[in-house]
Amino acid sequence: MDILKYTEEHRMFRDTLRKFVEKELIPHVEEWEEAGIVPKSVWKKMGEQGFLGTGVPEEYGGPGADFLYSVIVLEELARSNFSGMTASLHSDIIVPYIISFGSEEHKQKYLPGCVTGDIITAVAMTEPNAGSDLAAMKTTAVEDGDSIILNGQKTFISNGINCDLCVVAARDPSVGNPHKAVDLYLVEGGTPGFEKGKQIKKAGWHSQDTAELYFTDCRIPKGNRLGEKGTGFIKLMQKLQQERLVCAIGAIAAAEYMLEITIKYCQERVAFGKPISKFQHTQFEIVEMATEIKIGRTFIDKLIADHMEGQQVVIETSMAKYWLTDMASKAADRCLQLHGGYGYCDEYPISRAWRDIRVTRIFAGTNEIMKTIIARFMGL
Repeated sequence: MDILKYTEEHRMFRDTLRKFVEKELIPHVEEWEEAGIVPKSVWKKMGEQGFLGTGVPEEYGGPGADFLYSVIVLEELARSNFSGMTASLHSDIIVPYIISFGSEEHKQKYLPGCVTGDIITAVAMTEPNAGSDLAAMKTTAVEDGDSIILNGQKTFISNGINCDLCVVAARDPSVGNPHKAVDLYLVEGGTPGFEKGKQIKKAGWHSQDTAELYFTDCRIPKGNRLGEKGTGFIKLMQKLQQERLVCAIGAIAAAEYMLEITIKYCQERVAFGKPISKFQHTQFEIVEMATEIKIGRTFIDKLIADHMEGQQVVIETSMAKYWLTDMASKAADRCLQLHGGYGYCDEYPISRAWRDIRVTRIFAGTNEIMKTIIARFMGL
């Protein structure tokens, strides 16, 4: 019995999305990888087809669909072997901040555009000296009458160039407790004092527009704060379960894809008069990976079901995030090795898959931080 109960509507959605990916994304991947960015027009196409903001309530322009639709988008984009289209970051990590904590005005103003692709979002937490340690952030938010003045620098911000709306984490320097000093603010692209810096060149994710962001006396309305003052850190913690779950789902889907293309390659590649899939070493490598991936799939599907039921699985999603991204990275290396010299050539898809999977062990909280969190919950 399957853990997740997909309906015929889910299957039709997946089929439609897969055809869209094959027609609208995959033929342009090399062009976008070279350019270092995905055109905004592609986001619009995603929105027009209903592939963005699937969890946004109907009253704000979304379909109000269940989380399985988000899972389908995650999996199909991972299967495309293309990391530049970070639709899940937008739809399932950033937009939920507005859904859960935004005012009615915020929701009416921004959510419809997030669904159509007219508004691309980013979340600015990481700083040059504050990554996983959010309490160490230096970006300040100072109240001035009915305004908030932001000053600081953010780095490694996905969608940093394309973003039209940014959720910015900043602290009130007058508050001593770092956990009560942090708040989240909505900052629109084009706001005076908000500057998008250089795009960061990376080892992988070449077409994902990762950038530095600068805030210099950036004045925004006080109403752009999400929720009550001093609650930003709590809000971040509340959304970590889904963020880490999203990372884990992407990792397992990527691992499944890498194994699939590697099996096909090994069945077609002939050495010493027979397909290399007939060699015992190759068989053992593939069987071991297939077993680990099957275990990972069972674990992640159970967590998806628990998450959809509203259960608190923070520890388990932290486990899944670190273990599945580690496993997928190891699988990528083993799959590339089975491809031999061809695997190191960019014309073979395993090359991009290998370099793109590596960062998953770093973002959304490093895997070392995941283990620290789990150990703390275990009372160690």
